[in-house]
Amino acid sequence: MLPLPTALNTPAPNARSSRVSVVVIGFNDAAHLADAVRSALAQGPVVHEVIAVDDCSSDGSAELLAGLAARDRRVKVLRRESNSGGCGTPRNDGIDAASAPYVMFLDSDDVLPPGAAAALLAAAERHGSEVASGLCVRRELPSGRDVPWQPELYARARLVARPELRARLVHDTLCVNKLYRVDFLREHGIRFPEGRFVYEDFVFTARVLAAAPRIALVPDTVYVWHVRRAAAKLSISLDRSGIANWRARMEAHRQSVEILRDARGNGGKRLARAARTKFLDHELRMYTRELPARGKEHQREWWALTRAYLTTFDAADLDAAPAPGRVIARVVLASERPRDLARLKQVAARPARLAPPYPRAADATPVWADDLPQVTLEHLLVRPMRLLPLAVDGELRPRAGGARLTLRLRELYGRVAEAGPATVDVDLVHRHSGHPGLRRTASFGAERPGETWTATVLLDLASLAGGVWDVRLRVRFADGTVRETTAHAVTGPGLLRRTVVPGGRRGILLVQPYATQAGHLSVRLAPGPRGVAGVAKRRLARLVRAVTGPRAR
Repeated sequence: MLPLPTALNTPAPNARSSRVSVVVIGFNDAAHLADAVRSALAQGPVVHEVIAVDDCSSDGSAELLAGLAARDRRVKVLRRESNSGGCGTPRNDGIDAASAPYVMFLDSDDVLPPGAAAALLAAAERHGSEVASGLCVRRELPSGRDVPWQPELYARARLVARPELRARLVHDTLCVNKLYRVDFLREHGIRFPEGRFVYEDFVFTARVLAAAPRIALVPDTVYVWHVRRAAAKLSISLDRSGIANWRARMEAHRQSVEILRDARGNGGKRLARAARTKFLDHELRMYTRELPARGKEHQREWWALTRAYLTTFDAADLDAAPAPGRVIARVVLASERPRDLARLKQVAARPARLAPPYPRAADATPVWADDLPQVTLEHLLVRPMRLLPLAVDGELRPRAGGARLTLRLRELYGRVAEAGPATVDVDLVHRHSGHPGLRRTASFGAERPGETWTATVLLDLASLAGGVWDVRLRVRFADGTVRETTAHAVTGPGLLRRTVVPGGRRGILLVQPYATQAGHLSVRLAPGPRGVAGVAKRRLARLVRAVTGPRAR
């Protein structure tokens, strides 16, 4: 590893106020690297140094960093002589080089928002804690929509005296939204896995929690995670298409659970169980949602790997997990081969949806399938109505003067009829801004008594701006309960087609109902001739790429 010289044309940091080292890692990311480093420098005098670790880039990153170092003496550049293959080794280099009492981590394609380091440092010093942690937002680009990561943890400021007192900490596996006391990391030998190790954050976070630090939580946004789904090369966390990704994720989780379980005291066992239930509710559901889109060989290998890993879980681990993940795990364990993938995908969605059929065992207990009576669903008989995985189908038919949305609510082991479907509020919410568009309310009527209920609303789509609009539902029952859910997109001849209809200030409107990855009904709108032409042009480009294949680089 070769240190690059820094210039001395900026004032030396004040040792009393400059308490934080920010470690920025990058590999062939010159397009974003400068923004990351500048966001760290913009934290102000609390930042003693920005340690930029270049993992042997070949795209001009080294020269860019040398220029930044020449303009600000706080920038200290380390260039690795060979590429490490992962994120853990360069972060370890940063820990070794840190000369301030506290350290933070920043990836080259993300940024720190103003005041992030100061907020974390103030919390750590106020409480004398070894770790301070704040809110991370996932910023979808290019739309700019921010999605909070684990917001439940950061609803208010608090000190967690021991990690097991707030077991949900295992859900926040990120290392980048946290400030660590350097002597704490060094005393306990807490480091990232070296080399090419995917999901290194999982293991590092488990090592931190196993060392039983005091953790100060702050409600401030301290990290902006840039999500570039249209990038030519997806980040590790987004590229889940290959089976190797699932293997790596399970291995990182397995090591994390072992680290927590082996920690001293009963707190580690509690955290290990929380980590396993988190796996069922997060990882298992996320990958199950995507499984029907994979090839048959991928599905078979995924099923076998997952089944083998789930056999290492205790029955208590499954019992502690939220119902959707628990049901998926039990179906996988009960069958040697992939089955019911479309139905499992709907259970894995958020909110969960249980599609028909609804069989019962000989003793009338609800079960997953007639040939899997061991996978029982008795929790559906006692679960609060507001949490039931209701199945609501949505059929949107655009036409002049407005689109007709027909909703069909299905029975669920007698619970729906018992509660008495009354009305449904239909909200259209803009996907990227989160702003509400329009709301309509309709009454349910019995279509097949005791089986299905339907409601129909007319939607003035021409009154909405262009973009993607998600359909959200609020089902109200005669007994006073309310269930917030989504509509499952109905497919079939004549459905989910692009339609150009007259209306609105711009004369025409292109309407395309479609199913999201999870199967929820959404609608894409393109108003005016220019909007319609733009959609047609993008569609033609996709068709051309499909025929000609990718361009050579």
